[in-house]
Amino acid sequence: MLVRFGVLGPVTATTEAGDPVVIPGAKVRLLLADLLTNRNHVVSADRLIDDLWGENAPANASGALQVRVSQLRKALGDAEPGARDRVESVAPGYVLRTGDVDADRFAALLPTDPATALGLWRGEAYADVADHEFVRAEVLRLTEQRLVARERLAAARLERGEHDAVAAELAALVAQHPLREALRGVYLRALYAAGRRAEALDSYADLRNHLADELGLDPGPELVALHGRLLAQDAALSPVPTAAIVRNSVPARLDELVGRGEALVELRALVPSRRLVTLIGPGGVGKTRLATEVARDHAPACLVELAPLPAGDGGVADRVLGALDLAEPTGSVVPPADRLLTAVRGRDLLIVLDNCEHVVEDAAELVARLLREAPGVTVLATSREPLGLTGEVLWEVPPLPLADDDHDVDAVRRSAAARLFTARAAAQQRTFRLDERTAPLVAHLCRRLDGLPLALELAATRVRALGLEGVVARLDDRFALLTASTRDVPARQRTLTAVIAWSWDLLAPDDQQALARLAVFRDGCTADAASAVCGTSLDTLATLVDRSLVVFDGHRYRLLESVAEFALARLESADDVRARHTSYHLALAGRADPLLRGPHQREWLARLDAEDANLHAALAAGGGLPLACALTWYWYLRGRLTEARTALARPGTPAEERRASPWRLGFALLQGAAFAADDVRACVAACEDPRAAWFVAHALIERSELELTASLLPVTDDPWTGAAVASTRAMIAHATGDWAELERVATRGAAVFEELGDGWGWLRASEWLAGLAEVRGDFDGAAALHSEGLRRAEELSLTAEVGGRLSWLAWLAVQTRDYAAAQELGERAHRMAVAQGSSASIAFAQISLGFGARRGGKLDRAVEHLTQLVERGRAEAATALFLPMALIELGYATEQLGDVDGAIALHREAFDLAGPMGSPRNEVPALEGLASAAAARGDAPAAARLLGAAAAARVAVESPPAPAEQDEVDRVTDRLTDVLGEPRLTVLLTEGAALTPAEARALL
Repeated sequence: MLVRFGVLGPVTATTEAGDPVVIPGAKVRLLLADLLTNRNHVVSADRLIDDLWGENAPANASGALQVRVSQLRKALGDAEPGARDRVESVAPGYVLRTGDVDADRFAALLPTDPATALGLWRGEAYADVADHEFVRAEVLRLTEQRLVARERLAAARLERGEHDAVAAELAALVAQHPLREALRGVYLRALYAAGRRAEALDSYADLRNHLADELGLDPGPELVALHGRLLAQDAALSPVPTAAIVRNSVPARLDELVGRGEALVELRALVPSRRLVTLIGPGGVGKTRLATEVARDHAPACLVELAPLPAGDGGVADRVLGALDLAEPTGSVVPPADRLLTAVRGRDLLIVLDNCEHVVEDAAELVARLLREAPGVTVLATSREPLGLTGEVLWEVPPLPLADDDHDVDAVRRSAAARLFTARAAAQQRTFRLDERTAPLVAHLCRRLDGLPLALELAATRVRALGLEGVVARLDDRFALLTASTRDVPARQRTLTAVIAWSWDLLAPDDQQALARLAVFRDGCTADAASAVCGTSLDTLATLVDRSLVVFDGHRYRLLESVAEFALARLESADDVRARHTSYHLALAGRADPLLRGPHQREWLARLDAEDANLHAALAAGGGLPLACALTWYWYLRGRLTEARTALARPGTPAEERRASPWRLGFALLQGAAFAADDVRACVAACEDPRAAWFVAHALIERSELELTASLLPVTDDPWTGAAVASTRAMIAHATGDWAELERVATRGAAVFEELGDGWGWLRASEWLAGLAEVRGDFDGAAALHSEGLRRAEELSLTAEVGGRLSWLAWLAVQTRDYAAAQELGERAHRMAVAQGSSASIAFAQISLGFGARRGGKLDRAVEHLTQLVERGRAEAATALFLPMALIELGYATEQLGDVDGAIALHREAFDLAGPMGSPRNEVPALEGLASAAAARGDAPAAARLLGAAAAARVAVESPPAPAEQDEVDRVTDRLTDVLGEPRLTVLLTEGAALTPAEARALL
């Protein structure tokens, strides 16, 4: 289902049926406008916050933004099922995915139907938000396009003889835009054609005066020439019908062009304005089909098939003459190119030259003459390499976009590649459908085939005989699979092998071998890597890029998977090239490892991200344990724990095994593996690297093993490891309530990491400084630190840290009663934690989800999350520091469901666990929970004494209640005041304050 958006007037959203979507609140409307202005592109959270609030941003700006995003998603989802997913969370912010905005429809219609395009406008662009800075440039752009449309429509009407009407309508528009020369030119012609020559000359003088006074300029040469024709009373200024030229040889459409809507819009606007546009791209990407579709909008136009010409043949001009149906006169000795120029000179014509690559020299020579000697001719060429002419506009035809998520049916349905395959497969087999079962298979197939339209269409022809599963299963033998018996396509397009071989055969032998060597890379390489592994020069790379066999994205050189497989089968000395590939990436990982702990962290994370597929290939090809050990810190920073454990499981030499042992143990501990304390101590004792020893201790603290962690922390002179140890000690201090120690070690760790320029390190240290602020009741300060941490984590793409900060912000939202934001943030954190396989992170996210749901009145959801936490905590026994708080919150929920005795049992269990766990701070909310349950059971005196004891304990442990916790205390206090009266309640609270926490707990 669709939601359509409107910006050509006030910002609107409507359902597919035309019903308005209610956007709640001014800030949510501003958010929608901002996302629409940047539709299909990610807008950072920082920019959105600045655009929405400017200097008046709330203290928890990230949380406030989350709330508005949630409200926008809800509004869209309530209007159309699935529409909420249009607003996606993509680091470092959000993106609105949509292909249905009236401004885009306007742009598509503008070149061919300006009248219909103008009919889409409902007022000024972004009328209700146009005074905001973030939309100003877009408003100006759309306003300019609207003026262009009005000029084109006026010119078209002028050609139809509507002189008086056009002159009357343009008068006001010219007054509003007195310096706009194109508009003035149409107006002058309308006045003249309407018999108002004097007014036309006066209007020209008015323009000349305005330009001189305001800009110090004279009118442009086109207007000066028009003025001269007005003075000379040129009869040609009167409209005349367009003369027929030559026959239109563009073939009729046989089926739907899928997935090229945006390309068509751009090319339809480009081709009339630029006289030579060359569509380039690899074989099978759909250049011919796209060029043919563009040409259908231009009459007259002719399609010239050059593929039948032999390579290097000089018959391009003859082919063009044949397409134009201009037969050679009997006995003619005039060269074909001269005859062609004679025929088209002085005429308007679009010539589509299809498949120029094998006759590129002859094609370029002819096109150069056409551009130079026939100004009415426009050329649209398709080629696997540029023609190389002055003024040539290269337009690279990309493969069809793939799904963002291969397992999301809606995402697969939206992807152009899947839509093409589905349409063609359904044409072969009427029962074929894209659904929950087939969508992941189709998405996988499209990805393996690089989104190449020809490959997808060939694969679709096999569905009837093999079934979808059979086609996918045979993708490793794609060249045998992807053949077709279609009789009305050229032989070179009937198999994938033939398509690629066409380009391969045009290469020189050295270039063929270079391409084959490049095929050992996975997901591309840099120029330096190509040189080191393949001995490939920049000139050779440039040649292969020009031939559309290698894709260059500005940083990396890539081969489409099908091209790589074709080339790899032709690689000589494959073992030697693969060995150099492995050696290169082992050296790269070894160089990166220390640089991931300092100021170059972001740069080297990005470099290893880009080389991920190559690193996997190197691991599989012999990189082994040394490469796995070099990548441990990278994998940890990226939250890829399972991948690290799998790679480290490889066998190695005794020295390699000693190096890998602590890392193996650390990653296993992070994923909840069982362990024996003596084995852990032995592993750390044998560890030669203090960073690896710290990593094991760090993994244990995530398991709440406080004493064992503290005993294993290394003493070292290495500044980085020392700062990491300080951050771990800060976490221990937070768990035990030692606030002075927490402040001391966390501050030291943050300062050292900041000095070292290590972003991850600062995040870890600052996390506990924020925790200290929260404990002391400074929720704004805690939110500010966590929001800054989230920003830095997103900049570094540190998935685990992003999830952790989201969980912290969710927890703060719970504590400050913002339960909607807590739900949104907690769900994001939970999804990330599950994807990472981090048990500690999953628990942290569930805490906020459970607490927020209970306090937000969603008891069923709260009980589900809290019960899972309690069951898991009980299984982990004394190491689950989160268990007391989960028991307390489940106790409150149980009381609300009417089971008072069950609630008391849960609060007692929480109290009894808190002390032995070294977390006396958790005894306080347990006492408050018992007070609530006692009041619900009718034991008001005991409830009052428990409240008094809890208040005194809070002072003792320096832990003031959060706003949400205070709400619980106030609720119980109000109830007791009604039952006991204020004087009696005061006495009982005082009595309770004199009790120890243990004595108070014994009251129930």
